[in-house]
Amino acid sequence: MTQQPFSRPGAIDLSALKQRPAPTGGPAAPAGGAGGGGGRSTSAYAVAVDEANFQTVLEASMTAPVVLVFHSATQAPESVQMAADVITVAEEYDGRFLAATIDVDAVPQIAQAMQIPQVPLMLVILDGRPATQPIPGAAPIDDIRALFNQLAQQLTAQGIAGRHQPNAFGAPVTNDDGEEGGEPEVDPRYAPAEDALAAGDYDRAVAEYQKLVDGNPADSEAAAGLAMAKVLQRTDGVELDAARAAADAAPDDVDAQTMLADLDMLGGQVEDAFARLIELVRRSAGKERDRAREHLLGLFGAVGNDDPRVLKGRAALASALF
Repeated sequence: MTQQPFSRPGAIDLSALKQRPAPTGGPAAPAGGAGGGGGRSTSAYAVAVDEANFQTVLEASMTAPVVLVFHSATQAPESVQMAADVITVAEEYDGRFLAATIDVDAVPQIAQAMQIPQVPLMLVILDGRPATQPIPGAAPIDDIRALFNQLAQQLTAQGIAGRHQPNAFGAPVTNDDGEEGGEPEVDPRYAPAEDALAAGDYDRAVAEYQKLVDGNPADSEAAAGLAMAKVLQRTDGVELDAARAAADAAPDDVDAQTMLADLDMLGGQVEDAFARLIELVRRSAGKERDRAREHLLGLFGAVGNDDPRVLKGRAALASALF
């Protein structure tokens, strides 16, 4: 799956959806609540899209990104599992993304209006507009996780800290006993740090995340947020071209190489950032090697220890060290 930087290619044309009756029936929904009809999902951060709720789903992208997934049990059976996998991954981000699944067998008019050429296909919507190029083809869940992680990094880099409310599209809310009727709880712990990121105050964001990590070292989201906030803090005001020229001129300078690795991270070139520092570790020694290794470990933390690219990077780092 290719990397997908955020962009603003244009608004979605909904004119073809006006004054058309909603369909009835349709194939069974995939596991996890992805499917046509009803807009009801068993996931807190997913919705099955139909004509009745499509505009509302797009409006939800004004708060945080919506990942549209077009699937069809008749045209591409593997797309049903992919839709379920996107829901699974979206759940892992606690509201940073909403998975919006569109069954083109049940609601073909939405795919037609958006000129979707094939299924499966993913499209990320932000501020009511496509924020990436369409991502065609089936993808395993590890690739989907890698894509979401990259998008989350870019959101952080751009100071976009909004989150979707859980169960906003009618999924049942349960209490601790599994009974419906409870009120959704929004964790406010991250709000000060996210507000600081949105304001571009990276020093304050680092301080707020540090408080969370000090209070609970096992808080993996706070630890990842702290690591990424530090990347933003270090790179604030740095020109990419100047940093690249400095790194090219001094391939063994730890400061120059780590700065360019940070900038590559923010640009979505995660594997390039890892490879740069792994090679620096391989050819350096002593304190310089330790500095490069520690910096790389910080980038691993920013991406997330379960990310396939981090697992691969850790193996490559071990090889470089030994």
